Amino acid sequence: MKLKLDIDPDIVAMMAAEVVAGERAVTAAMREAGTGLKSAWRSQITGAGLGRRLANSIRNQNFPRSGESLHAAALVWSKAPVIVGAHDTGPLIRSKDGFWLAIPLPAAGKSTRGGRITPGEWERRRGLRLRFVYRRTGPSLLVAEGRLNTKGQAVVSRSKTGRGKVTAPIFLLVPQVKLPKRLDLARDAERAVDDVPGRIVANWVEVRFLQK
Repeated sequence: MKLKLDIDPDIVAMMAAEVVAGERAVTAAMREAGTGLKSAWRSQITGAGLGRRLANSIRNQNFPRSGESLHAAALVWSKAPVIVGAHDTGPLIRSKDGFWLAIPLPAAGKSTRGGRITPGEWERRRGLRLRFVYRRTGPSLLVAEGRLNTKGQAVVSRSKTGRGKVTAPIFLLVPQVKLPKRLDLARDAERAVDDVPGRIVANWVEVRFLQK
C-alpha cells in the first residue's frame, strides 16, 4: 500500500503569512499604545493646570522607525524630565547650600530670564539692599526700603522727604518646601501596557481579514 500526503495550502506559505500578519499587528499595536500614552500624559499635565507648553514636552518615538517587526516598541518621554518628574513625585525641596529657600513675593517682580527672580538678581536690578527679618512664628523675610511703583513692585525712592517710602517684603524665606504631587504618570503607563495584548489581537484579526 502506498500513501501520499499533500498539504494544501502550503504550510510554509501559511506560516510566512502569519509572521507577516504578526509583524503588522505588533507594530500597529505599539504605535497606538505610544500615541495613546503621549495623549494621556499631555491631558494630565494640562488638566493639572501646568500649561500647554509643558504638556507639549511629552514626545513619543516608535521602533523600528520604519517597517514592521515582532519586536516593535514605543518610547514615550518628556523633554523637560526634571519639571515633569517633580510634579509626578511631589519631592521635598531644600536649598542647595542648606540655608533658606527664597520665595519671591509680588513686590519682587519677575526675572529677566523668565521664571522666579533670585535675591542676588533683584538687588542688582533694583539697586536696593535686602535686609533679613527673622520671625519666630511664620517664614522669615527679606525686605527692602523703597517705594512701590504702579505694578506693586519695590523700587528706589527718589523722595528727599521720605514720602511714600515703605518697608516692602520682597522674599519669604523657608527651610524647605514640599511640592504637591499633581501628576500620576505611572497610572496611565500601566494602563497602556495592560492594553497592549488586546491591541495586538485586534490588529492581528484585522490583518488576517484583509489578507483573505
